[in-house]
Amino acid sequence: MKKELDEGLQKARHSMAHVLAKALMGLYPKTKLTIGPAIDDGFYYDVDLDEQLTPDHFDAIEKKMREILNKGESFTRKEVSKQEALKLFAGNEYKTEIINELPNDATITLYYTGDNFFDLCRGPHVESTRNLQNFGYKIHSVNGAYWRGNEKNKMLQRVYVYAFKSKKELADHIAMLEEAKKRDNRKLGKELGLFMISPEGPGFPFYLPNGMIVRNELIDYWHQIHRKAGYKEVLTPIMLSRHLWETSGHWDHYKANMYTTKIDDTDFAIKPMNCPGGILVYKNSPHSYRDLPLRVGELGLVHRHEKSGELGGMMRVRCFTQDDAHIFMTPSQIKDEIKGVVELIDKVYKIFNFTYHVELSTRPENSMGSDEDWNLATDALKSALDELKLDYVINEGDGAFYGPKIDFHLNDAIGRTWQCGTIQLDFQLPQRFELEYTGEDGEKHRPIMIHRVVYGSIDRFFGILIEHFAGAFPLWLAPEQVRVLTLADRNNAYAEKIAEVLRNKNIRVELDERNEKIGFKIREALSMKVPYLIIVGDGEESTGTISIRGRGNESASGLKLADFVERLENEIKTKKI
Repeated sequence: MKKELDEGLQKARHSMAHVLAKALMGLYPKTKLTIGPAIDDGFYYDVDLDEQLTPDHFDAIEKKMREILNKGESFTRKEVSKQEALKLFAGNEYKTEIINELPNDATITLYYTGDNFFDLCRGPHVESTRNLQNFGYKIHSVNGAYWRGNEKNKMLQRVYVYAFKSKKELADHIAMLEEAKKRDNRKLGKELGLFMISPEGPGFPFYLPNGMIVRNELIDYWHQIHRKAGYKEVLTPIMLSRHLWETSGHWDHYKANMYTTKIDDTDFAIKPMNCPGGILVYKNSPHSYRDLPLRVGELGLVHRHEKSGELGGMMRVRCFTQDDAHIFMTPSQIKDEIKGVVELIDKVYKIFNFTYHVELSTRPENSMGSDEDWNLATDALKSALDELKLDYVINEGDGAFYGPKIDFHLNDAIGRTWQCGTIQLDFQLPQRFELEYTGEDGEKHRPIMIHRVVYGSIDRFFGILIEHFAGAFPLWLAPEQVRVLTLADRNNAYAEKIAEVLRNKNIRVELDERNEKIGFKIREALSMKVPYLIIVGDGEESTGTISIRGRGNESASGLKLADFVERLENEIKTKKI
């Protein structure tokens, strides 16, 4: 069933943006207002103001906002003509630009906050600032922002404000952000030796030895679940000709994000996605309805040109490995295949202890294909979600240019959401590439295509896991699963035998035989997030036992190594969190 967005909260946040705008005009009368939308954690307002706002100004602005809220001023809607609106905003070139883009006969709406402040706005708003008095809000930053995101336009000041229904929700959000700083994948990636980003390759991550272990474990698990689900794996070239990308539509719809070059006077592009290559694999041989559904998976390295200001650790990079799969099927197989992918994604996310919500994204303005195909594809996705009894939000206009999609947004350990898995239903590319299969009637038919990812990309999912687990990966993923620590040099030989037993059981183990105090060794191992420490001294050696220290302040002594190994193997096999 469809799940609605919290429209009331968004309306309140947008109303708060008008309160901020009025406060700024009260404090800085020469302020030129532009736009102030609600966003996920509050709102912002872009303003043209000669004085540079800094954190030193925030208290005064918030005080002015409180004065407006405490007055209980009404939000009042007023309709004006285009000519009237141009007169009212004659001194503001930004509002004038917006108004001039509207038809001459357009009815334009203003919203008044009290009697003496109005702003150009479609609304809606809450009835009065009295409805906002219990809101928790806090100005947290001011950044530069070009008018309408165009670098050729003037740089404005974007005032960001957190805004929540209560002061407690605000406090919880700020606490979450503080926790997020501790979990930042860039910070932990460096401390734990997982990955690096070199100035020689901004946006192009280098995996370090510890990171490669986690990456390979994720890939091994991907292989396991996809083999069981009937997928066949392929690998397609990293660079293909312009003709291919023109046929797929990417050259027209995505060229700004593609890296291109020439080979023998022919234009080529490094692939920004894997689907055209997967289509060529399908076309390589004839197919019958008996071959369908055909599920073809690929761990394909793709490159996309992202702006330098948008890059961030593993969360936004310029090259990454997508865990793609393309499913070719008959129309009658659509619903069952979608349901199968949803169930596969659900299984994977539960392994990592993720909950998630689902969004269904519909046809964007910049799209290709007929209304009939788009309606059929969108209805198929809706029907599958409804049969699975999954709540979902309809995200109007945010589909891929070739088809609608289902997106899966993970909830991590500290309450943030990350868009990862996606299912895209595509009628267009099979037509553009003239894909065929022979039906039961002996005639040629056009297959339908699903594009889907589970992780989204190995790299971004890796970054999400770093932050979700705060670097303390579950045992099966941990780069170093056990560290053996000695109390004295005379215990080294016994410790080495223990480490050898663990290695022979394919358990990742390191041995710390340094002549250092045991407290120092323990602190260092804990800082590296090692799940289990084995501590051996004279007592353990004389009894042929071990002492362990695990996460959650677990501590035990007098254990048999064989029993502990059995425990580790069970945790790894079951992928215990």
